[in-house]
Amino acid sequence: MSVAILGPTFQDLATNVNRNISSLSLIFVGRASGFLCGSMIGGVLFDCINRFLLLGVSMVATTVGLYLIPFCKTAVLLIVTMSVFGASVGIVDTGANVLILALWGDKGGPHMQALHFSFALGAVVAPLVAKLAWGTAAPAENHTEPDFHPLMLNGSSEATSDPLFAVPDDMNLLWAYASIGTYILIVSVFLLALFCKKHSRQQKSTASAQRSRRAKYHKALLCLLFLFFFFYVGAEVTYGSYVFSFATTHVGMEESEAAGLNSIFWGTFAGCRGLAIFFAACLQPGTMIVLSNVGSLVSSLFLVLFDKNKLCLWIATSVYGASMATTFPSGVSWIEQYTSISGKSAAFFVIGASLGDMAIPAVIGILQGKYPDLPVVLYTCLGSAVFTAVLFPVMYKLATLPLEHQQKRKRKTEDQKVLSTSSRL
Repeated sequence: MSVAILGPTFQDLATNVNRNISSLSLIFVGRASGFLCGSMIGGVLFDCINRFLLLGVSMVATTVGLYLIPFCKTAVLLIVTMSVFGASVGIVDTGANVLILALWGDKGGPHMQALHFSFALGAVVAPLVAKLAWGTAAPAENHTEPDFHPLMLNGSSEATSDPLFAVPDDMNLLWAYASIGTYILIVSVFLLALFCKKHSRQQKSTASAQRSRRAKYHKALLCLLFLFFFFYVGAEVTYGSYVFSFATTHVGMEESEAAGLNSIFWGTFAGCRGLAIFFAACLQPGTMIVLSNVGSLVSSLFLVLFDKNKLCLWIATSVYGASMATTFPSGVSWIEQYTSISGKSAAFFVIGASLGDMAIPAVIGILQGKYPDLPVVLYTCLGSAVFTAVLFPVMYKLATLPLEHQQKRKRKTEDQKVLSTSSRL
């Protein structure tokens, strides 16, 4: 919810600092930069600080950021606050995955799917909280004019400088951020309560057990998983961000139809993440990744072949959203089966996903502007699906190769024992 609230309130925040949307686009860059820094810092801290404590403190910092954002009256201060807020969210994002793996290890498939389903659920709830629970704000013109009247009436030098913090004119904006911040504050209290129970002995035993399970090609697996998540998340965000404009400009849909197409993508995405909680109890993570890769490959291929067909666009978009839902949590659970994942390791592939989130949609936006007649978005989804479908078997081979050597060694030792006992007899 804390991440998704920015989209529906972006116009309100721009009005609050007397800027238009285009001049405030750096707010996304600031949040993404903070998220990357937070992921890196969190990966280091989670290996040396109690995980419950660090998660609880990070969520308290997230709450403070949400409380302060509506009070920011200058664009620079808003961007800086959003960067610090992004850093705390990055720590929470990395730490949540690490904590699931630390508590349940390779048995945590359903728990990991439930965690990522909560991300999708929060993204659905946030716009409802922002625009429906607290009502719709008045037109933007009513909020920008009063900020300039005191400047024209008062000619003193003190009046020419805008205050850094002030109560926003749109109280709905304040209550939307304050309600989500309060919810996060309540959750942080539970995490800090878990820290007070001091499960340090259990954590140390779990950590020592995980160090013994380290794949021979541990670093190579992490690098390949970095690339895997880079293209997967990049394709997911690209299609979700551009499907509306693609449907209106390239296919000729009405805006209401395009909005429905966008909604069905994220709806099937969230729904299948919820169902994956139960599927993960009976299916291996590797199997779920293969099914997801096949579904995304087939659906993206149909999107490219029948890009003008509205019925095919609806069906393929639904299948594509469902196929992309379980890939990330299944990938995290899968890698834990073959090698231990520390905080630094988790931060590494989370950074890969974040870079894909930033880089691929930006590049596609430039290419789509240069080649408006081509379905660049669909080509990107198909290319990413092919890349991930080819990359996963390579990752699987690297992960299982050391296990095959270990099995051969065990067989040799067993054969030697049989031979020695038979010779004695």
